[in-house]
Amino acid sequence: MDKLNKNALRAGAVTAGTALMLLMSSPAFANTRDDGDDPGPGLSVVETLGLYLVLPIVLFLVIAGLVVATDKSRKTQG
Repeated sequence: MDKLNKNALRAGAVTAGTALMLLMSSPAFANTRDDGDDPGPGLSVVETLGLYLVLPIVLFLVIAGLVVATDKSRKTQG
């Protein structure tokens, strides 16, 4: 029973610490602009999908293709 209380106390401390860090790191006035803040125009849906979906897949395929093309272990099995 004593070990269960220690684990519960530890879990409570971790939860409280995490919540405190999240509260401290959240921006207090996110709607106000800072001096020199100049946000650009937003991305369209097509641009967003291309940047965060298509581009990583293409990069993965290019890197995987280069690895397969330059693989020397297949050539020495012959």
